[in-house]
Amino acid sequence: MKYFFLIAAFNAIFFMFLILQKKKSLHDRILIFWLGYLGVYVGVYALFSEKLFAGFHILSAGFISLLMLHGPFLYLYISALISEKFRFRGKHLFHFVPFILFNIYLLFSSFSPEITERIGLDHADSGHNTPLLFNLFLLSTVLSGPLYFLSSISLFKKQDIHIYNNFSTSENINPDWLRKLVYSFGAIWTILMIITIIHHIFQLFSRVFCTDGMFLSLSVFIILIGYFGLKQKEIFIQFANQEIEYVTTTKARYSGVLLKEADAEQYLNRLQSYMGAEKPYLDENLTLPELAARLQIPSHVLSRVINEKLGMNFFDYVNRFRIEEVKVKMRDPQFNNLSLLGIAFECGFSTKSAFNRVFKKITGLTPSEYKKQL
Repeated sequence: MKYFFLIAAFNAIFFMFLILQKKKSLHDRILIFWLGYLGVYVGVYALFSEKLFAGFHILSAGFISLLMLHGPFLYLYISALISEKFRFRGKHLFHFVPFILFNIYLLFSSFSPEITERIGLDHADSGHNTPLLFNLFLLSTVLSGPLYFLSSISLFKKQDIHIYNNFSTSENINPDWLRKLVYSFGAIWTILMIITIIHHIFQLFSRVFCTDGMFLSLSVFIILIGYFGLKQKEIFIQFANQEIEYVTTTKARYSGVLLKEADAEQYLNRLQSYMGAEKPYLDENLTLPELAARLQIPSHVLSRVINEKLGMNFFDYVNRFRIEEVKVKMRDPQFNNLSLLGIAFECGFSTKSAFNRVFKKITGLTPSEYKKQL
């Protein structure tokens, strides 16, 4: 087990240096600090856990308190990844306040032999009832991970809104790997925390079983997030023209502005005419800001027109045009030499999976089933 922890620690540092070579966005910078912290943390556990937990109760408690940093790093990483306007502010330091308070408590406790004797990760180690405040800090450490995993789920819901309001494809930008990672490790981590609580209160299981389980899950997490985080592209590319913007806020900048019915109809007619004549949907990377710039309509207004007048988001709107184009080419003998996938690529789809998924969603049939009916 020790060697696996060391391998994971090495991987964290290795991926950290690889990301340093990239053109770094804010989420990459957060990941660099996160991987550095995890690499050192798991490495120290692999090398010194036996001595640390055996004879240094205050120090081992401080070492366990470092688990409170894992959730904030996760939350900040996802926030930076899915929000174009996210910036690290002073208010974000509040995520680290529980960790700081825990260690201030441990620092002052170290000057009181009476309290020091009662502090321990095992009741059996301390020999006395552990202080109430210490137990509360331990409980906050245990709850930190699951609470931040739940908070991350709400961020993913915002991410879906951001992507489907701004992009015509989710391939290569939707960090679905991170969603699966958070869901699976959130469940595993929660189970481990429950086991840890049972151990601390009822002395079931062993301390080594609990800590090894936590660091084993952290080690696997390190390898996966380092590998996929290295490959993760920036979602919201910055435009040189500052007037071009994404719609990434729940309350859009123009939502409080009255949009006259006549103006909305005019924008809609301009949009529909342009889509029919110029066929911008054939560009697989078409985005809302780019289309808005071509039409000379503010992004938030164009998004509002599509949402309110057509009852759909930008992603569905563009892909309906692509599906109709696919249907036309399926019927055209000129394209008989192309496979269904070849036709899909001609119509603006970038991958087979995206084409099949969108086609089935819109028509209720797979592409091959639809073609058989022709």
